[in-house]
Order: sequence, then structure tokens, then C-alpha cells
Amino acid sequence: MSTICFLLDEHVPPFIQAQLARLEPNLRVYMIGDDLAPVRGTPDPDVLLWIEAHGCLLVTNNRASMPGHLADHLALGHHVPGIIQLPRRMNIRAVLDDPWLIWAAARPDEFQDQIVHLQLQR
Repeated sequence: MSTICFLLDEHVPPFIQAQLARLEPNLRVYMIGDDLAPVRGTPDPDVLLWIEAHGCLLVTNNRASMPGHLADHLALGHHVPGIIQLPRRMNIRAVLDDPWLIWAAARPDEFQDQIVHLQLQR
């Protein structure tokens, strides 16, 4: 069983969280705004601090500002488990399959300090 968990940013459709939990009950998936997650509207630098503290990969579609925020975060000596960036056009089945595959097969440090762009055009 993997120790990888995910934090979905507030712009990822909420049903993705429910479907991932349905596919794999042991998969920890938080969403911005959940009780245990950052509140909606949390600035990106604070979201990066949260994923660092909680060991979760961030799943986002933020292409504009996240690369700069990550560079600033790393420059301050911080680290992140990783950021998974979704494409603009999402294949819903792939959005569900790819995080599950990462959870099932990836090493916990495999995506550390990286932004990984998923290619979900299946």
C-alpha cells in the first residue's frame, strides 16, 4: 500500500475526489476546502507549504503561476512531494486512472520538487 496522498486544488472538479475514493478506499485524497485541507482561496505559496508538511502531491490545472511559486518555494530551501498538472482538456477516465497508478506504483519521492504534466488525451 502506498503512502502517497493527493491534494486537489479548488479548480479540479469535485467529483474527481469522490470517484478516486470509490476506486480505491485506501487512497487519501483531500481537496482545497475540506476540513483537513487548506481553505478555499489559500494563496499558492501556502498550499505548497501544506503539501510539504502533509506529504501530498498537488493535483492542479494552474499553469500560469504555479511554476514561479514552486521555484520560489525551492529557493527558500523547501521541498514538495510533487505537483501533477492536468491538461486543459481532460479525459475523465485518465484523470481517475493516472493518480491511481501513481498511488499504486510510484515511489513516494519519485516526483519530489517537480511539476509533472499529465498527458491525458487517451
